[in-house]
Amino acid sequence: MRAAVLHETGQDKLEVLDDVEAVGFGPGKVRVRVRATGLCHSDLSAMNGVLPQPAPFVPGHEGAGEVTEVGEGVTHVKPGDRVVICWLPACGACPSCKRGQTELCLAGFMNAGTPNFKRPGGDVFGFAGTGTFAEEVVVAAGCAVPVPDDVPFDIAALIGCGVTTGLGAALNTADVEAGSSVAVIGCGGVGISAIQGARLKGAAEIVAVDPVASRREAALGFGATKAVSPEELADAKQSVTAGEGFDYVFEVVGRSATARTAYDHTRRGGTLVVVGAGAMDDFLQLNMFELFFDEKRILPSMYGGGDVLRSYERTIALWRAGRIDLEGLITHRVPLAGINEALDQMRSGTALRTCIEI
Repeated sequence: MRAAVLHETGQDKLEVLDDVEAVGFGPGKVRVRVRATGLCHSDLSAMNGVLPQPAPFVPGHEGAGEVTEVGEGVTHVKPGDRVVICWLPACGACPSCKRGQTELCLAGFMNAGTPNFKRPGGDVFGFAGTGTFAEEVVVAAGCAVPVPDDVPFDIAALIGCGVTTGLGAALNTADVEAGSSVAVIGCGGVGISAIQGARLKGAAEIVAVDPVASRREAALGFGATKAVSPEELADAKQSVTAGEGFDYVFEVVGRSATARTAYDHTRRGGTLVVVGAGAMDDFLQLNMFELFFDEKRILPSMYGGGDVLRSYERTIALWRAGRIDLEGLITHRVPLAGINEALDQMRSGTALRTCIEI
């Protein structure tokens, strides 16, 4: 089968090969024919080494497809079912799951160290234990989450990561208060989803911050009340909040510099929500006095900060009701053979989300 492979960490191009085989099928596993997958910034971060991932590997973790085969003991899906690939499945038995913090379950991360594919040259891993830039994947049963047949594959794919992450940051982690002021730094697919979440919660002012003009323009169509470049954020803070700072600031870039900017533009007693996935050697510096004196809440948000399965269901319900726009997030489409074009669209900021149709 065909799959896009990164041979070595640090390379900026993927090679689409036709000699890749999905491996590991057996009890407790599901074989899925991938139909659509989104390109998430985390894929780029894994390619350049910001996020740890053994190589060679097939990127992609935001996918959807149809079940072709189920292993012994799998009863929640059957061949022909439409599924979202969940890259962080909950085991249901660990301390985090028992506390109701299923997004902190480490079982899914354990999958990342086991090869999902092989080719004549040896084993190939799947990013985050999945690897959806491939025609077929074999995943643990919990990674295959059934969705109704009326949810198109491209929409279902977005729900698998970016939309769940961004919406959840606003709805679950921050629990944005109606009438509040919000700033979102970084307006790709995840940031736009955070904007939609803040709008759903009734935020009065939502300022989108991004260096790319087309993304700023798009953000206004998804619920932002104002869109500015990073250089204009200080002026927006003054005009929107009279200089006090925003009630909530979402950092959706994954860098300490933007997290520091987000902190500085959060009002005293306000909330900074860290959504972007950054590097282990990139440190955010805060002094002990400001932590004490400003009483700002710093809330990291992992995969939307809530029960993933419930978040999927909620997202589908909101989409069906016309309360959120998911179709509009897909600004570009390419076949698997054009995957490097999709990478360029992500790096340049011209795409909110590129759908790779497989």
